[in-house]
Amino acid sequence: MKIEIRDLCKEFKKNTVLDHVNLQMEDGKIYGIVGRNGSGKTMLFRCLAGLVKPTSGEIIFDGKILFRDIFAPPNMGVVIENMGLYPDFTGFDNLKYLSRIKKIISDEEIRAAIARVGLNPQDKRKIRKYSLGMRQRIVLAQAFMEKQDIIVLDEPTNGLDEEGIRLIRGILKEEADRGAVVVIASHNKEDIEYLCDKVFHMSRGCLEEG
Repeated sequence: MKIEIRDLCKEFKKNTVLDHVNLQMEDGKIYGIVGRNGSGKTMLFRCLAGLVKPTSGEIIFDGKILFRDIFAPPNMGVVIENMGLYPDFTGFDNLKYLSRIKKIISDEEIRAAIARVGLNPQDKRKIRKYSLGMRQRIVLAQAFMEKQDIIVLDEPTNGLDEEGIRLIRGILKEEADRGAVVVIASHNKEDIEYLCDKVFHMSRGCLEEG
């Protein structure tokens, strides 16, 4: 999978949120986006995930332009801030519900994804009784469960303890080794230093490498 972002701009009420962003990414690598809150990282991820249409510019997946040739990114697992979970469903039932969209994985594969992030797939507790760290693990499980070609994660280790951080970092390395394009934004410098093949800094909607 090759992803190219060309001159991407997003404006809200004459405020520039993304300012001519250019970025190229390829499979098997982990890309890190760093910057202060409000710098444009989350908006970039929302555009990349097809959740927000840019004001101008293009996002291209293997030669196909998003919002022109295709209307959603192909094979993307995504975690962006305030990801919704059904509070009265179990973790398994949440993922089962989401899996019905594509219908490409079995119940056993869902359970394996839950176990992979360090949770018990047989846990009958509702999501509303989960800790912050458990909720983070279950939303990460949904990003991984269908073996997506592209994985986009906003603050993937947020709310996790040290054991959880080590576990998720290991999974992200495995996903890149499998051939996925992995893109993360993190305030955790160790995440960026340990995981990323390339790092980009975002400030006031502008993106620069280094």
